[in-house]
Amino acid sequence: MEKTMTYSADDKMALLISGDEALLQVISCFGLSLGFGNRTVQEVCGEAGVDCPTFLAVVNFVADGFSRIDTNYEQISLTHLVNYLRQAHIYFLKYLLPDIRVKLEKALASSANKVALLILRSFDEYTEEVFIHMDYEDRKVFTYVEDLVSGKITAPYKISTYSKHHDLVSDRLTELKSLLVKYTPNDVDRYLLTTALLDIYACEKGLEWHCKIEDYLFSPAVLNYEKRVSNNED
Repeated sequence: MEKTMTYSADDKMALLISGDEALLQVISCFGLSLGFGNRTVQEVCGEAGVDCPTFLAVVNFVADGFSRIDTNYEQISLTHLVNYLRQAHIYFLKYLLPDIRVKLEKALASSANKVALLILRSFDEYTEEVFIHMDYEDRKVFTYVEDLVSGKITAPYKISTYSKHHDLVSDRLTELKSLLVKYTPNDVDRYLLTTALLDIYACEKGLEWHCKIEDYLFSPAVLNYEKRVSNNED
């Protein structure tokens, strides 16, 4: 069912989480800590030094189910959006994926079956694919945008080219889930393995909408900025 929720600067920040728990990750990666009380989105963002229009652009894109983008790209702060995306990478690479790895290792520890080792190796290969992709974005794409905004770069750049790697990462995760569901040996901690698998599905969903934010919000915003820079030079 398509979501139609749209939040504004005057809404209570606590309302966002009660309306959609997926927004908890967005809030955290924007550097906003829990304990909002009755403060509004505008108040919380202002106190934390977060650009409110940029925050709401991401929040509403996620809350609306990625079905529509009612965004004025010129109101988006690329600096704040890049910072959010960098923090999201940290969340996946340093917290979520390592936590899943620990659960998988513990769940499979009692198994003497070679498939258990294959599952762990497959997960490690998937994690490496995610790292390579995100590291490229951190070093190349985001750095380019930061330099562009600061005036260090004026030459146009095809920002859409990097998004082609998203499908490759998704394919690797599909293989891992199939391996777990079809070939997991019986001599494992099934409850802990189930918890790990649920986390993998949640991770897949989180990465999917993270990529959509990059493809359908970030990339067009950068393209819009590039055009503005180019027009100013003419």
